[in-house]
Amino acid sequence: MSLAPVHAKDSADDISQVNTAFDSVLGTELRGPPTYSTPFERQLASVAEASKGRIGVAAVDLATGRTIDVLGDQRFPMASTSKIAIAATFMAGVEQGKWSLTSEFPLLIPVRSAPFSTPVAPVRPGAYMTARDLIEQMITRSNNYATDALLKVVGGPQAVNDWVYNTAGITDWSLDRDIATLVRDDGAIDPAQVIDKRDSATPLAMAQMLTGLYNGKWLKAESRDVILGAMSRCRTGRHRIPAMMPDGVVVSHKTGSLNNTSSDVGIVETPDGRAFAVAIYVTGQGSRPNRESRIAQIARAVYDGYLTESSSYLRTASR
Repeated sequence: MSLAPVHAKDSADDISQVNTAFDSVLGTELRGPPTYSTPFERQLASVAEASKGRIGVAAVDLATGRTIDVLGDQRFPMASTSKIAIAATFMAGVEQGKWSLTSEFPLLIPVRSAPFSTPVAPVRPGAYMTARDLIEQMITRSNNYATDALLKVVGGPQAVNDWVYNTAGITDWSLDRDIATLVRDDGAIDPAQVIDKRDSATPLAMAQMLTGLYNGKWLKAESRDVILGAMSRCRTGRHRIPAMMPDGVVVSHKTGSLNNTSSDVGIVETPDGRAFAVAIYVTGQGSRPNRESRIAQIARAVYDGYLTESSSYLRTASR
């Protein structure tokens, strides 16, 4: 697991305690006896334990680089959170002159087929939409037909993987199927019990992608704004990361849902201008509402923890 504040070598012991608290309350092997010596740790301890399924969390304070994770290097189903990378791959093509946001492409609508009956689920073309509208539908409403339209344009899952690996330099990531196939064949594996590396990423990998996008590391400002702008208008997941955030907080996020797994990843911006990236993947927990509640609790715990510990953290770092 990673715990790598970029400015705070002297604070390693303190941050290690926070990471241990994450481990003990959210479900991974313990590094040592649980200690709750800070408000951050106590809040995390109160969000409940994860005995009913795997939970993965990674968060990055975008001002300091401080990173904290729970099972951050373990694979979880990306579900629709992969759509951020599909959008980024498409926008990279726009910058290269391959197509534009006004280019029109057809929605790809699934044709009924039995699970696992074909390697790739059959689809048919639907109405044409501009690329800008396809991105908006894909991100704000998690429209699978729009997603597969753009995925076909960029060259399929391997093209997205190429961008993620070669341009973004992110590992522990794999997109293997289009959304029609992923949804059709969903349910054969319980992600709370089994790690399936197909169509999966680690929370740390997703947090790295969010951080790079926010910081404009791989795309021009206009391209970045298309993606983050759509994420700020996300219509799904109101019971997830945004649910427990204070007034004035802006959440730009993308949800994911499949059999026995729910997720939410995004950028949280505070009223005073701070920001952090967070990726939360929850499996099991008995029901989708329970998973969503856990996501909301974890997101608020991370938000409060970063804010309440920031002053002491920065003082330690300056020494």
